Amino acid sequence: MVTVVGIRFKKAGKIYYFDPGDFKIAVGDGCVVETARGVEFGEIVIGPKKVKEEEIVPPLKQVLRTATPDDYHRLEENKDRAAEAFRIALRKIDEHELPMKLLHSEYTLDNNKLIFYFSAEGRVDFRELVKDLAAIFRLRIELRQIGVRDEAKMIGGLGSCGRALCCTTFMGDFEPVSIRMAKNQNLSLNPAKISGACGRLMCCLRFEAQMYEDNKQRFGKSASAQGPVVADEFYHELEGETDYYSDLLQEDTIQEVDYQMMLETIKVEESTKVDEDAKAQSSLKKARGKKRRRPRRKRKKNPKSK
Repeated sequence: MVTVVGIRFKKAGKIYYFDPGDFKIAVGDGCVVETARGVEFGEIVIGPKKVKEEEIVPPLKQVLRTATPDDYHRLEENKDRAAEAFRIALRKIDEHELPMKLLHSEYTLDNNKLIFYFSAEGRVDFRELVKDLAAIFRLRIELRQIGVRDEAKMIGGLGSCGRALCCTTFMGDFEPVSIRMAKNQNLSLNPAKISGACGRLMCCLRFEAQMYEDNKQRFGKSASAQGPVVADEFYHELEGETDYYSDLLQEDTIQEVDYQMMLETIKVEESTKVDEDAKAQSSLKKARGKKRRRPRRKRKKNPKSK
């Protein structure tokens, strides 16, 4: 068993394990650690505890020191400097006419590296941009391209429920979400209804997915005759039509995210139909096997044959 502490570097960010050493630290304390990006400031979210060595990704780095007032002061100064660097980088991106969307910038605590986060549809050749930024700031420049889910997590916003996005409030990692989860929960398969702010399937579809799977195994389809409960009858009627999703795939206005979602929906419906046909055939065979045969009539013995 190894004693570790859980440290988070961003709000609702991933938790990393570090060796607390001889420091007396508790949840909520600030600390300074060395990471692959450099010396960074983090917050203790999991107090000292013992875990198995299999749960640790080696090498386990040690906490350098507990945060001092100077560290907090430098952290605030770096935020102001990062905001100014963000404006300069935006101007340079416009000068180079690069197809990228700048999202965030930050300094490491030791001021040895400046990191920019951006999103783009494809790969971007930003070598000239890095040269210009390095000449201006006189330190190491790192540009990181992130996906649409990480973009929504970084920017924030409100979901269709009216509350702040789950990824920006408490979700540390993104877990895979499939269209089958929405189908098992009897939700409308319209992309506009089950997509989040990032354009992908909503992360909250996974929160109750296991409960629906357990109930399905325990109770089966007890209310299958009633059909799915859909709040919007208009979309429910459209989705009930033949070749509804196949027709949508032929539209030019559909986005790429929705296109992939439609493909998954069609595959789920086809597999579901195949399963239902197989079950119907098996039940038909059982019914035929259980069909009673008529008893044979006993032949009367001929008295002359005696």
